[in-house]
Amino acid sequence: MSKYWSDAIQRLTPYVPGEQPKEIGITKLNTNENPYPPSPKAAAVINGFDTARLRLYSDPDCTRLKDALANHFDVARENVFVGNGSDEVLAHTFAAFFQHEHPLLLPEFTYSFYPVYCNLYNIAFKQIPLRDEFVLNLDDYAEPNGGIIFANPNAPTSRAIELGEIEALLKRNTESVVVVDEAYVDFGAASAVELTQRYDNLLVIQTLSKSRSLAGMRVGYAIGHADLIAGLERVKNSFNSYPLDMLAIESAVAAIEDVDYFRETTDKIMLTREWTAERLAELGFISLPSKTNFLFSRHRFLPAAELMGYLRSNKVLVRYFSKPGIDHYLRITIGTPEEMQLLISTLEKHPDIFKMDVS
Repeated sequence: MSKYWSDAIQRLTPYVPGEQPKEIGITKLNTNENPYPPSPKAAAVINGFDTARLRLYSDPDCTRLKDALANHFDVARENVFVGNGSDEVLAHTFAAFFQHEHPLLLPEFTYSFYPVYCNLYNIAFKQIPLRDEFVLNLDDYAEPNGGIIFANPNAPTSRAIELGEIEALLKRNTESVVVVDEAYVDFGAASAVELTQRYDNLLVIQTLSKSRSLAGMRVGYAIGHADLIAGLERVKNSFNSYPLDMLAIESAVAAIEDVDYFRETTDKIMLTREWTAERLAELGFISLPSKTNFLFSRHRFLPAAELMGYLRSNKVLVRYFSKPGIDHYLRITIGTPEEMQLLISTLEKHPDIFKMDVS
């Protein structure tokens, strides 16, 4: 630690992203990236971009992108906020809405950036245990709070909850902001965006990193009541007035508008997910029901850390979390059918994969 760091910075434990390998020949199933390229229409925008424009600043309001999102979700432009990836949108959300007397409520096992933001902004928080089999039950959030946030579907556990459960929460929790992080919603879950038109304390956050293959462009957005969006704009314009570059804005618009390609790729990923879950089951794995582009799976008796190391030694990356309670699971991103066949073939060669547990 540097003697020049403030006390607050010395106390921080930053978020640790998944490994981005530098060596070639790695099958990368550890960071939930989309295995398919972006929309051809987005690629055409990038390839045909007039680079002379880059001497100018991008549109600080991202008007074209807001209009595209508003049209896609059938909301007004005033209901849309955009940022440099959903992580930045989340950061502004924590700053804008969660600094209150009562603690922020969030699941015990969820996106690990949430506690990092709480510590960064000095926000008191309470982690609510999940039910058996990692089920998120919103009835457990019926207590005084300074806000509620959860991912639906949840990460890393992959489970989704129904819209009726979210609406029931909104009906009884009316005095604080409820944030639904929908990074993975396009892989089989129901979005809560429609509820934002009826509940002015609901904010829904999504990203173009997963279902639209633009992780490298860093584009995220929020949908909510105009008052919530105005709060986010106030934070954004106190931090960075130009969150998105020109290429990000233009390619994001093209990706949002190419609905056919979006549906084609998400459908393929969901089919591959089900195939992979079936093959893993044949190898002794148990996978939670997934509405995401990944599986959260454990082997019946082989340790997850050992399996992760074995796969890594064979140039297949998956994600392992050492946190007690989930440390017997692997999070496996769904790649192409060929990549998932390679995963299965590699696991089949493990010397103990077919042995019975004799403990």
